[in-house]
Amino acid sequence: MQMLKEGEEADAEVTWEDQQNINSFSKLNARLDQIEEIYQEKKVPTLTAAWSRRFEDIAKTARFVPKQKEKEYLEDLESELELADEDELIKYRIGDAFVSLPLEECNERIASESAEISGELDKLSAKMEGIGKEMAKLKAILYGKFGKSINLER
Repeated sequence: MQMLKEGEEADAEVTWEDQQNINSFSKLNARLDQIEEIYQEKKVPTLTAAWSRRFEDIAKTARFVPKQKEKEYLEDLESELELADEDELIKYRIGDAFVSLPLEECNERIASESAEISGELDKLSAKMEGIGKEMAKLKAILYGKFGKSINLER
């Protein structure tokens, strides 16, 4: 038997309810990791967005780039397309093919894709916030009972 050092706490008995709280926290933590991963993927370019001729070289190599800044790319693309001639056809990626579309139609597609991505990011953000609040409640309960005997940090 060992003597406890000053500031250490004795092991508390783990009840069924405590174990359920620990399991819930673990599941929430795993779910939060999944949602954060999806959130990061939604922020990266997948090349489903329009690409002008200036971006064709990037488009060839970016197929394997993670999706982390798709919204930013769309915004950059919008500003780049402002410099294009109205009569000029823009190569727009749809699936695996590039289709030549008028500038106005490209701008409409970019705007709708930006709105869609923003909506998805907002939903994911709200989910992460909700899970974070639930995890904070469970942390308070579990740290209240077990103190330093339990580690719930990410």
